[in-house]
Amino acid sequence: MSNNSIRNIAIIAHVDHGKTTLVDAMLKQSGIFRANEEVAERAMDSNDLERERGITILAKATGVRYGETKINIIDTPGHSDFGGEVERALKIVDGVMLLVDASEGPLPQTRYVLSKALEAKLPQIVVINKIDRPDARIQEVLNEVYDLFIDLDAHEDQLSFPVIYTNGKAGIAKLTLEDPSENLQPLFESIIKHIPAPAGDSEAVLQMLVANLDYSDYLGRLAIGRVFNGTLRVNDEVAIAKLDGSLHKTKITKLYSFEGLKRVDEAVGRTGDILAIAGVEGITIGETVTSAENPQPLAHIQIDEPTIAMTFSINTSPFSGREGQYVTSRNLRDRLDKELLTNVSIKVEEAGGPDAYKVMGRGELQLAILIEMMRREGFELAVGKPEILTKQINGKTHEPQELLVIDCPDNFVGVVIEKLGARKGKMEKMINHGSGRVRLEFLIPSRGLIGLRSEMMTDTKGTAIMNSLFHGYVEWQGDISSRPTGSLIADRAGRTTGYALFNLQERGDMFVGSGLEVYEGMIVGENARDSDLDVNIVKEKKLTNMRASSADEAIRLVPPRLLNLEQAIEFIRDDELVEVTPQSIRLRKKILKGNQR
Repeated sequence: MSNNSIRNIAIIAHVDHGKTTLVDAMLKQSGIFRANEEVAERAMDSNDLERERGITILAKATGVRYGETKINIIDTPGHSDFGGEVERALKIVDGVMLLVDASEGPLPQTRYVLSKALEAKLPQIVVINKIDRPDARIQEVLNEVYDLFIDLDAHEDQLSFPVIYTNGKAGIAKLTLEDPSENLQPLFESIIKHIPAPAGDSEAVLQMLVANLDYSDYLGRLAIGRVFNGTLRVNDEVAIAKLDGSLHKTKITKLYSFEGLKRVDEAVGRTGDILAIAGVEGITIGETVTSAENPQPLAHIQIDEPTIAMTFSINTSPFSGREGQYVTSRNLRDRLDKELLTNVSIKVEEAGGPDAYKVMGRGELQLAILIEMMRREGFELAVGKPEILTKQINGKTHEPQELLVIDCPDNFVGVVIEKLGARKGKMEKMINHGSGRVRLEFLIPSRGLIGLRSEMMTDTKGTAIMNSLFHGYVEWQGDISSRPTGSLIADRAGRTTGYALFNLQERGDMFVGSGLEVYEGMIVGENARDSDLDVNIVKEKKLTNMRASSADEAIRLVPPRLLNLEQAIEFIRDDELVEVTPQSIRLRKKILKGNQR
């Protein structure tokens, strides 16, 4: 028995191929907003970090109505670091919309999200977006999509997918390129025609799988999931089937469905509905809300293992507590525990002492975003260099490997290959589209990617586009050389002076300008040689009452290189830390005193 008035669909794609913009157009054309309502661009990217970076971090649900049918849409992230979000979204939908950029074609994330959708045997609608780009190569990209399906061992029936051509920004969808369509009607029609209605029996025992969590200051924890069987009503007594097999009885206090950007109160949740429910304290992702009398839990959601770890510790620098509100280890632990409630793809364990925690995640970007969120909430912390998580297979150490795709101008190919060769990268494929840019594919140990992005940007003058994706485990590849330069370290506390900076700038790149407070052991620059150098950066010019025979020469300072959070994390070595506070990012040595290092 299927509920024919509902369609559940997830939008999956590589980062920046236009998922959130297309959802915007779908929301506007379905008449969700009033004519005079002000709607932000990329309305689904709701938190500040998502808006600033232009990427989606959290999977979100929305709903639109088309005729008699309600279409629930899950907008998912494109980075593999947030792959845990995508895997959960695919559990609660009946089909996917695979979005591909008409110029860039399928990239590593497209491959990753599609392989997950094929594993789940979900029907696909392929959408080729941004057909208005001047460098669009629509037919070639469609062929690349077919190649990708074949490469991922898709069945013959999965290869007969419908293709729609869209321009998400203008809100136009076409079934063929000659189609005169001016709106997204062909896309809505295809969703209703090709995506099956949710199956399930409304008379059977209640089964609702929790795929996401939210939090409301008024209602406490909200569980977002889909009703697979049975019917759910407000004030029902239900049981939560925990991951460890125990049952926990509770009462549903509120039911919401999603319409546009709002939550709408519901009295009844039917089979196939995607709902948020309140009154479920202590529930976590992957658990089942089921009948209290006759509990029948669904299978748990399996999430890929984390591959990278960083040590988060309290800030022990001399400037600790000046800017942040939360500085103790208890604050840090509570915040990490809170993150674990809503983010299933990270793990936390204690790391040698009560003040340090080892936080494990899917990639550097995921952990950097967590640190950035904590920093904005008023936390101070110190983080160590990212390290990879190894595995023992048949008595041998294995490490995670990544598939790295680099798109760069053809005159930089030599530099890129040389750089990756030193980092134990193996070239798998090289494609020259004849447009002046070349696409290179490498298999490289995850360790080799740490610190690669900033070097690659320098070597290719900012023109390379890099994307990577977890690609299983490989035997330990031996030592990989880290950064070839040393650090310039302040040897005393004080304020930096232009006079000292002028004399030091020949030694390397400076990270600080003049007039800034520094402390002993703080890294103030990058040494041009491979050894660390203690420098006096607070030295002042001695003033005398003798007249100089020449006037003072005007000193010219080179502007400092200000590192953002990701660059700072990539820069540090094993004996260094990044000190993160709400207003500043400083680099420091683990041991501050020069005579103890």
